[in-house]
Amino acid sequence: MKSFAFLLPVAVTAVFLPSGSALADTPRLQSMLGAPPNIAVSGSIRLRYETLTGQPRVNLPPADEQLALRTTLAIEYKAAPNVRIGAEMFDSRAWLCKPGSSVSANDVNTLEIVQGYVAVDLAPAQGTRLKLEAGRFVLNLGSRRLIAADDYRNTTNGYTGLRADLKASDGTAATLIYTLPQIRKPDDQASVLSNRHGLDKESFDLRLWGGLVWHPRTVVGAMAEASYFRLQERDSPSRATRDRNLHTVAARLIREPKAGKPDFEIEGAWQFGDVSETTRPNARKLDVDAWFVHADVGYLFPGPARMRLSVEYDYASGDGPGGSYGRFDTLFGMRRADFSPAGVLAAIGRSNINSPGMRAEVAPGKRFDAFVTYHPLWLAEKTDSFATTGVRDASGKAGSFAGHQVEGRMRYWIVPGFLRGEINAFWLAKGRFMRRAPNAPASDNTTYVSSALLASF
Repeated sequence: MKSFAFLLPVAVTAVFLPSGSALADTPRLQSMLGAPPNIAVSGSIRLRYETLTGQPRVNLPPADEQLALRTTLAIEYKAAPNVRIGAEMFDSRAWLCKPGSSVSANDVNTLEIVQGYVAVDLAPAQGTRLKLEAGRFVLNLGSRRLIAADDYRNTTNGYTGLRADLKASDGTAATLIYTLPQIRKPDDQASVLSNRHGLDKESFDLRLWGGLVWHPRTVVGAMAEASYFRLQERDSPSRATRDRNLHTVAARLIREPKAGKPDFEIEGAWQFGDVSETTRPNARKLDVDAWFVHADVGYLFPGPARMRLSVEYDYASGDGPGGSYGRFDTLFGMRRADFSPAGVLAAIGRSNINSPGMRAEVAPGKRFDAFVTYHPLWLAEKTDSFATTGVRDASGKAGSFAGHQVEGRMRYWIVPGFLRGEINAFWLAKGRFMRRAPNAPASDNTTYVSSALLASF
C-alpha cells in the first residue's frame, strides 16, 4: 500500500493534467466568473502522501503513514472603495491513519470557515495607510516563529478578533492584534479518523494579543523589528490546560539575500510569566524564564543557479532543575522554515534544542527550487524532553546528543502558476540520547518521505 500511495500524486498528475497548449490556458476561478472588478476568488487543492519509519516520538507506532488532502476556497468582495468583506474555507482530511497513530486535529479539520472578516482601508495622512480588520482571519507576523498560519501542516491556525496595520511614509510599519485563537474541533481521535465535521471554537479562555513594529532600513541596510505578545490561557469546562500566562518579547534584524552580497538574520526572544505544573486543577504555579535565538549568515552567488549557502544556529531553552520553568513555548509559530516538516513527523521544534547547521539552496529558474540542510542536534537541557519528541531522561545520564539530521526538498512547477509538485525527505541518525533515554522508542534511525501536488486556481 505504501509504494502505491507514494506514487498517487504522480498518478493524479498523469490522469488530470491537460496536454499541449492547454497548459497555458488553464482556467482560473476569477476568469470563469468573468473577472468582476469588485470580487476576488481563489482556491487550491493539495494532495500529499507521507511515510515514516523509525518513529522518534514516544507512545506512537514505529511506522506511520498518511494521505492528506487540503482544499481551500477564498472570496473577497469590495463593498466600497475602502471596505472589503472576505471569507475562506479550509477542508482538511486524512486517510490511511490507524488508531493510536499520530493523526489529530492538526491533520483533519473539515469544512471550516477559517476566515470571515470585514476590513477597512484608510489613509489618515498623506503617505500613511491604515488597515482595520475584524472577524476571523489568519496571521503571519514577522518571522512567523511565534505567530503563523502554518502551511506545511494539513490544517492552519485561525484567529478571531481585531487587527490593525499602520504603515508610515518612511516605511515604518506596525501591527496590533487582539485575538481568540481558534481551537480545532472535533479533536478526539475517533472523530479525526472518520473525518467528521465540527465547528471550531474560540473563547476568552484562550487569548493572544500584542503587536510588532519594524523599519525597513537600519544598520547595514537591514530591517529591524521588535515585538511583544501576551498569551493568556485558562481551563474551560471541556478543556484542561496548563493555564499559560506568558509574555514574549522579541527582536529581529535581517538583511535579505541579494546576489553577490552577504546576508544575515538574527532573532531572539525572552519569555516570562507563569504556567501550571500540570493540567490538574489547583496545580502549583511555576514562574517562567525561557528564551530562544536564531542566527544565520549566508551568501547568494551570482549566476543562473541562484545558489545560496549559509550557516545557521538555533537555541531554545529547556526546563532544568530549580523552581522556575525554562522550556520555551513557540506559541503559534511554524517549524518548517528552520526545522523539519510537521505531518506524521513533527518531531523537531523550537523547544529544548541546541543546533548549529548548514544549508544549501538553489533556484535556477522560476519553475524549480530545492534545498538541503544538515544539523547536529543537542538538548539545551539534558533532563528535559527533547524538542517535541517527548523523549526524556530525568536523570540526565543519557547525555544531550540527539543525533544528526539531514533534510531536503525539491519543488517544480509542472504547469507554471497552476500545478506544482513537491518532494520532501528527512533522515535522523539517532544519537546516544535518542537511543538510551528510558522512554526512547525502540526503533531504528528515522526516515520520512513525502510527495505532494498543489493545484492553485
